[in-house]
Amino acid sequence: MNVHIRRMEKSDVDEVIKLETLSYGEHHWSKESFYNELANNLAHYYCAVTEEKKLIGYAGCWHIFEEAHITTLSVHPEHRKQGVAQLLLFQIIDDCYKNKIKYITLEVRESNIAAISLYEKNGFKSIGTRKGYYQDNNENALIMFTENIWYEKFKTLYNKLHQEFQTR
Repeated sequence: MNVHIRRMEKSDVDEVIKLETLSYGEHHWSKESFYNELANNLAHYYCAVTEEKKLIGYAGCWHIFEEAHITTLSVHPEHRKQGVAQLLLFQIIDDCYKNKIKYITLEVRESNIAAISLYEKNGFKSIGTRKGYYQDNNENALIMFTENIWYEKFKTLYNKLHQEFQTR
């Protein structure tokens, strides 16, 4: 499957909301939330689309000084475990390098083992817990953070993952 990552546009929001509903049920972001994010100068949002122009994933983050905070990342259930989330994460990291960002952080549900594994594989470490963070079920969130992405250790891991991904 050939997937292209591009900037999210306002015209994508209806499809993003459909995917939001699939991924998060009734406790998902609203259209207005996405429109606000797209108008926010700190926000960087991306879509994963197939050759047929079908939106199958999206991700977003905020750039605040030398830190990026991943706000959301979701892949259509039919396209999970196919590398789409990895491509979206590569895009976020590439964008961080272009914008001289040093650290990347996020929150993830403690029960979301697939996402935690993806982030750990990409050099994120859990540095704490936000108790009762998710409003729908009061689930805790792990706070995950990278070391400085400009450090050789992180860059080596990133380059290795990128190379492995391209040769698979």
